[in-house]
Amino acid sequence: MFSKPPWSHSRGTESDHDSQSKDESLTTILSSEERSELTLLVANATETMRSNLIATFDPKQTSIPTVIQEKPKSTATDTFEATDPANADAEANDIQRKDEAAREKEIAAVSTQDLKRATIEFFDDWRDAVLQRIGEVVNARDQARGHINEARQQEERPRLPPRKTIPNQYEVRAQKALHDLYPRIETPLKNLEKKKRALVLHSLLLLLLSLEHYSAHSRILLLHLVSSLGLTVDFLAEDESKIARGLLAAADKMSADEETKKKQEDNVVARRWKVGLASVAGAAVIGITGGLAAPFLAAGIGTVMGGLGLGATAAAGYLGTMASSAVLVGGLFGAYGGRMTGQMMDKYAKEVEDFGFVPVREDHKPRKIEKEYRRLRVAIGISGWLTDQKEIVEPWRVIGCGEEAFALRYELEALLNLGNAMSTMVRSAAWGLASREVIKHTVFGALSAGLWPLGLLKISRVLDNPFSVAKSRADKAGEVLADALINKAQGERPVTMVGYSLGARVIYTCLKTMAERKAFGLIESVVLIGAPAPAATLDWRKMRAVVSGRIVNVFNPNDYILGFLYRSSSIQYGVAGLQQIDGVKGIENVDVSNKVSGHTRYRFMTGSILRDIGFEDLELGEVAREEREAEEDKEREDAEREISEKSSSKSEEEQAEDMQKAIDEKTKQSMISWTTEKLRLSGATASEAFTRARSQVFGRSRADSMRSVSNSSSQSPSFGTA
Repeated sequence: MFSKPPWSHSRGTESDHDSQSKDESLTTILSSEERSELTLLVANATETMRSNLIATFDPKQTSIPTVIQEKPKSTATDTFEATDPANADAEANDIQRKDEAAREKEIAAVSTQDLKRATIEFFDDWRDAVLQRIGEVVNARDQARGHINEARQQEERPRLPPRKTIPNQYEVRAQKALHDLYPRIETPLKNLEKKKRALVLHSLLLLLLSLEHYSAHSRILLLHLVSSLGLTVDFLAEDESKIARGLLAAADKMSADEETKKKQEDNVVARRWKVGLASVAGAAVIGITGGLAAPFLAAGIGTVMGGLGLGATAAAGYLGTMASSAVLVGGLFGAYGGRMTGQMMDKYAKEVEDFGFVPVREDHKPRKIEKEYRRLRVAIGISGWLTDQKEIVEPWRVIGCGEEAFALRYELEALLNLGNAMSTMVRSAAWGLASREVIKHTVFGALSAGLWPLGLLKISRVLDNPFSVAKSRADKAGEVLADALINKAQGERPVTMVGYSLGARVIYTCLKTMAERKAFGLIESVVLIGAPAPAATLDWRKMRAVVSGRIVNVFNPNDYILGFLYRSSSIQYGVAGLQQIDGVKGIENVDVSNKVSGHTRYRFMTGSILRDIGFEDLELGEVAREEREAEEDKEREDAEREISEKSSSKSEEEQAEDMQKAIDEKTKQSMISWTTEKLRLSGATASEAFTRARSQVFGRSRADSMRSVSNSSSQSPSFGTA
């Protein structure tokens, strides 16, 4: 996806490369003044990040103005059109004062203050480690400390203008979003030749990795530096990809036994290296080529790490102990890629069925080729319902190669049941008739006044129970996902999560759980699309605290399916998928009502939504494929509903019975297919696997039916309390 930078060297021998680069490092290509400016730039960037964190807990700071995608040709009447402007302003000011007072009370709560303290303490510890490490290499340690105070003073000066509306062209959208999200910090380093700026960024990435993790905070810092140095996001992503491959190649050369012995023998040297062996004007790195950096250099990957002109020896020195430890490299990548330990799998299987990370890229490849897909960053896509098990992965093929992409698999039967219920419902005659009635009201009007058509309520049981079950399972999956990430199932890498419908609910619960457990620095960015979750500011403030980068709420105020599904929940807290999130600094709200016609369309619109919000890395070919599938599915849905409306003469109760039978049959067939596949993977023959799968699925269905009959017979026929 990414083009090779013109200043990159072709792969050659280690000696050839060293002779070309002459062991260049930050101390040889930058003057003393330039190195001081570099430290100041990093200090300024981290101070900006810190200010943004503090703003999360400021009651006067509110969310980013809503972006409305594809400006509508609207015929709707403005609700304030006939209102007296003076009265409208007074009423708006009164509402604003009340909202701010409520936020002040919320933020003053003990639990919120505890979260704020923990958030800032974690960030300060990370920042101190970063500035110390960079200061050891480019400046004296006392200068690095001084730059922190200077950065704080500069932060009080007026900043560059806030972000603007994201442009429409994708080829410039990601880069434009970078500058809008991470405004440029003025620095003389911007005037360096491009080769030097690229080498500076490359060196800083290695230095951040030498901290033995690549936290989400580190990734956001690099985005600030990319913006300030006038480089591109594509360059950073390609550099990350090369370094990932280089680290894994080096790790392959080091056996675990040799690593254990080495750690014991060189423990003293390792400690000295970590606290500043490289601080003597770059000369110290030469002294360790026969020690800690030896496995790294012996692996022949100096060319990869020094491919921008940085000397191989300096590159190994900047990486520190990471250059010599297969254990650390394995920990960084999560034991080589989202593969949970047996103990983890046993624990999670008791709480959530079918839980696991499924690689989006083809994983049936030789190990050597498979490593080409390894990255320093992780993206997790989470589907909100299924009509086929392939839909676990299919919506997330739009995620580009700059991230290691996984799809989250969880609770297949519940999601299949919900997906089949929604698909059957929206194609039914009852929904067609009811939808024409319900669009006369706003979704919130229907929710608050209970203005749902009687015909729709009569068939509601077809959808209500699957949604209730799947929502409960999604909450549990979110808790388990948080635990898996906290326990490094994906290693020490920044994670981006994207989910639609109940997939967004999983993310919502995951982030809340992380906030409760004070787990910071793990999540880079999240995108919640059509989330069936509360819009309460307290919840979203907690979520904001554990996300280092972007947190985007994609909503549609005309999503009648979501409104109908959510009608029995606590609507006084709002519904994130139907409205913008107000009152929390840093929440991006994107209104897609003019792009997405209904809740079921999200399955086919994730790619185009991500493209429109300036998501950093996408496969545009897959986005185009999704858009074609969306059109085809919409045509099929409309045609099937039209046929159903013309041919149906049954009552709503009879239609509900027919729909339930169709849903059960579809879910059974999908579960038989999934169970057969699992049994075949465990060693059963095709025929044996199919027979056993049918027996398991139909046996479970009979048990569920008997349980349902038993529950029904035990209930009183009168209308008792719910």
